Amino acid sequence: MSIDLRRLAAAALLGFSACTTLIPLAQAAADEQFIPLATYRVGPYASSGIPWWAGEIDYFRYINEVEGGINGVKLVWQECETEWKPDRTVECYERFKGGLNGAPVAFFFTHSTPASYALMDRGHADRIPLIDGGGGRTESTDGSVFPYAFPVLLNYYSQASVGINYIASQEGGLDQLKGKKIVTVYHDSAYGRETQGPMKLLAEKYGFENIQIPVADPGLEQSAQWREVRQLKPDWIFLRTWGASTPVGIKTAARFGIAVERIIGDVWAGSEADVIPAGAAAKGYKALAPFPGGDGFEIHQRLRQHILDTGKSDLRDQDFFGKVYYNVGLINAAIAVEALRAGQAKFGNRPLNGEEGRWAFEHLDIDAARLQAIGFEGLLQPISLSCSDHEGGGAARVQQWDGEKWTPVTDWVEADRELLRPLIEEKSAAYAREKGITPRDCGQES
Repeated sequence: MSIDLRRLAAAALLGFSACTTLIPLAQAAADEQFIPLATYRVGPYASSGIPWWAGEIDYFRYINEVEGGINGVKLVWQECETEWKPDRTVECYERFKGGLNGAPVAFFFTHSTPASYALMDRGHADRIPLIDGGGGRTESTDGSVFPYAFPVLLNYYSQASVGINYIASQEGGLDQLKGKKIVTVYHDSAYGRETQGPMKLLAEKYGFENIQIPVADPGLEQSAQWREVRQLKPDWIFLRTWGASTPVGIKTAARFGIAVERIIGDVWAGSEADVIPAGAAAKGYKALAPFPGGDGFEIHQRLRQHILDTGKSDLRDQDFFGKVYYNVGLINAAIAVEALRAGQAKFGNRPLNGEEGRWAFEHLDIDAARLQAIGFEGLLQPISLSCSDHEGGGAARVQQWDGEKWTPVTDWVEADRELLRPLIEEKSAAYAREKGITPRDCGQES
């Protein structure tokens, strides 16, 4: 096997003292852009977090050392360990929202859906954009109600739609979904329950049977759930688990004789950390991939030359270079850098504050030519945000585990965002009524 997750666990334990909230503060100056990083290098999700932060930090370091910063503005970052706990992420946010040694904050990576929920009101009050790529609160796609929350790239409703569109492509078209039985096995949390609304809508439209089966955190025993799945004999299974519950789910499904080729993991159930612990049972498993695995993209060649081969990488074990969570970090960092670049085009080549960061993200536009220029062609989809659209992407590739590596088996599969939008607006309107928010007129925004 080319990669051993036990090494990540060991690295997490060895690095504990260096990864708590007691990390010495980074040096920063008022003419630098501060990026706070709420990380989880220790705890149950460290195997995901360690390569994630390495990808983000490697890209930020590349921008500083190879490109001289963003139009000359250097980036400075500081980690704050959360163990993926929302209360700790809130502490980290409060610690850093005012900036660092005069360097301002333009946005805050929540790096977790529960944290996005926990920080929603604070980010709005402080006018600091909360960025959660491939996660977050789905209705915050509607920027007229949520000006400071961005579920960029692929929100949970779109994930459900992409999954259904892929299944339809395998069945011969959307009209062939009628009468099919689709089971969602989901992590019983705000994250896991996010797709219940869109799956109900899609089932009503296309006529498939929608069955939802919860798995309680941490999901280390799932025999009852997969026994039920076996009895139901579904045509397809959508696996929306997280952390240790994913390999447990895959292995338990195999034990009950369920074909892994009929299981599709969502975005957060499709990394090496999800399949390697499942062993041979995972071969043939598929997952949605707005963050595809692989190190053959142009940006990886640049990073290898300038960061890894020069000993400057945050990645202690280079076997994890180009793996899914490393690429999650790269893509998050690239989106942030391009947003800051868009903001500088309006406000000048200087660090941005939170209000300017909001404008920057709402004017982010990464087209095919820009993807090629920054080396992300094929790794990141084109993305364009606006006041009314804080998602901006809405597509994913489907990748399959061959027992050694992830291989893309589709091009970008689009979500039916037009169909989903009324459901998003219904939920955002309910939130606005609850909080007494008067939605912005996005037609007047510029």
